[in-house]
Amino acid sequence: MTALREAERQSRLLGALLAVDPAVAVLATDLRERDHRLQRGLGAYRANAAGIAERALAAAHPTVQALVGVEDFAVLARALWRASPPPRGDLAQWGQDLPAFIEAERDFDPWPYLGDCARLDAAVQRCESAADADLQRETLALLAERPPESLRLRFVPSLQLLASDWPIATLHAAHQDRGDATGDDAFAPVREALAAGRGESVVVARAGWRAQVSALDAASHAWMRALHDGRSVAVALAAAGDDFDFNAWLVRALQQGWLWKAEPIDESPEENPS
Repeated sequence: MTALREAERQSRLLGALLAVDPAVAVLATDLRERDHRLQRGLGAYRANAAGIAERALAAAHPTVQALVGVEDFAVLARALWRASPPPRGDLAQWGQDLPAFIEAERDFDPWPYLGDCARLDAAVQRCESAADADLQRETLALLAERPPESLRLRFVPSLQLLASDWPIATLHAAHQDRGDATGDDAFAPVREALAAGRGESVVVARAGWRAQVSALDAASHAWMRALHDGRSVAVALAAAGDDFDFNAWLVRALQQGWLWKAEPIDESPEENPS
């Protein structure tokens, strides 16, 4: 037996000794195939879930999408998905971190107002999904019966307030239905407000089931913010300042459906309906 033939024999023997049982080999192959299918399925699921999340985020933040464009918004949504994935199955509740995420990203520095636009979009969504409440008109008699330091005014649960260093009401309006405005003229008020460095405060309230965004002057916002935080009428009036016209505001509040009720402070406050 030559050395070459002996080497071949030893090689065959070693191969036989190390060979995997055919049944085990089949099982291993099947497991690899199933793992491959699982990985492909997970990849497809992740891509589909990210796409669904992108659409959900776009539905909740149409102003942001309009400002940055559809393609950049898709990139933003997928980046947010990776950085802050939905904690639960209801994607309508996802996206709370978007304003802070935008403000932390240097890529969005050309749009310094984008974070507050995202906050306003979110406020619109909260307004439209909040519980409803009818005005308890009889309680308004307390305005004539009680001293302002012992009385508070409560807003309907859907009402939202937001103040910004940027013209968020103007930006929001420009990206809604433009009506008769066409082309670049629709954004003339935005350019003017940005050039002037004008900040804006807004109230978001429902008209029917649709949220409406309305600008507030500084005094009205200070007054409403104090009331929203549970302060007394007296404290809220002090926050609003001497130029605040309570009667004019009250007419507007009743017309717009902002108020829920008046209540004495010395009674346990009733929770907003949910």
